[in-house]
Amino acid sequence: MPHAATGYRPLLRTPGAAAFFLTAAVGRVGIAMTGLGLLWLLHARTGSYGTAGLATAGFALAEALIGPHVARLVDRFGQTRVLPFSLLAHGAAITGVLASTTPAAAISAATCAGAVVPQLGALSAARWAHLLRGERADELPTAFSLESLANAAAFLLGPVLVTSLGAVGDATLASTIAAALILGGGGALAAQGRTAPPPAHEHAEHARTRRTLLQPAFLLLALLNLAIGLYFGTMGVSISSFAISHAIPGTAAPIIAASSLSGLLSGWLYGLRRHPTPPHRQLIIATTYLTGTALLLPLAPSAVWLGAAVVVTEAAIPPTLVLLNVLTEKAVHPAVLTQAFTWNNSASAAGSALAASLAGRAADAWGASAALAQAPAAGLVLLVLSLVLSLVARRPGGARER
Repeated sequence: MPHAATGYRPLLRTPGAAAFFLTAAVGRVGIAMTGLGLLWLLHARTGSYGTAGLATAGFALAEALIGPHVARLVDRFGQTRVLPFSLLAHGAAITGVLASTTPAAAISAATCAGAVVPQLGALSAARWAHLLRGERADELPTAFSLESLANAAAFLLGPVLVTSLGAVGDATLASTIAAALILGGGGALAAQGRTAPPPAHEHAEHARTRRTLLQPAFLLLALLNLAIGLYFGTMGVSISSFAISHAIPGTAAPIIAASSLSGLLSGWLYGLRRHPTPPHRQLIIATTYLTGTALLLPLAPSAVWLGAAVVVTEAAIPPTLVLLNVLTEKAVHPAVLTQAFTWNNSASAAGSALAASLAGRAADAWGASAALAQAPAAGLVLLVLSLVLSLVARRPGGARER
């Protein structure tokens, strides 16, 4: 393919692409703000981290468990029909949080808000898959790299904005801004029907295709997303534990920031090129690299060592995430693609929660190095699953049904 057709610019020049990508990206900043915003808001109102934590946990758990079922409705009836109802329900639930007068009401409303928060990343990715299907399918890795960059940027900007507003006593404003970004970005996305994937109108076809999520290839991809979540959950707790145990708590934030910047750069560079190596093989290479570099983490004697090791290791994460999306698009029928992306997100969130708990216990019992040892363990799980997925893909029936 000519060089002029590579990179991000040709994608964003595709009719309608820039509009849906940018509106979804705006909404994702709001989603990245919401969980932390609820924590700040309810602690400021109740003075209880217990209440705030329960509300935040309820939001996250409902998003992970209910979100895929909402995505199923999106696949069946279409983004433009389901998204407005999801946005309306989310806005009402956040209003309920803001208007709540008791902890129980706040926790219930926050849980409802999580259940109906629109999965704008999955909706945007599904639009790319629809738009680039056929002759432009080889551009999907670049499109998913763009999605990865938008997600990383959202989770850099959103928490910083929430923390800044919360620290100066404007926690209510932070939650209001988050809701406004979600409703504005999601509403603009719902209005763009031309780039939305078609709904599964025929019930017989839908009944036949919805079971494709139970295929071995997709189940392995869900496990791979859970394993990448194990890495995420490990790093957040372990870096903080390392900094505190070495009496240098101020170094945690720069290390995490450097890690995020490394991921942004890696994802941007990955998306600039077309890669002739098959995605399954690329995934094996990426997870091998991740496992090898993560072995440096528990050996870190100083913050400088840890920072360098984190930066080097984090470079593997964006390509891995992109490849998991590419392989998901190949593994499932288009009629269930939004569900598949959403289940992947839920699996990653579950892995992150599990690893954070385990890392915290390991840090308390044996120190930060023990917690950091979970990172190469997660990498090894990723590598083994990648090898198994490659074997499954070579078997007859491993490809997606059409």
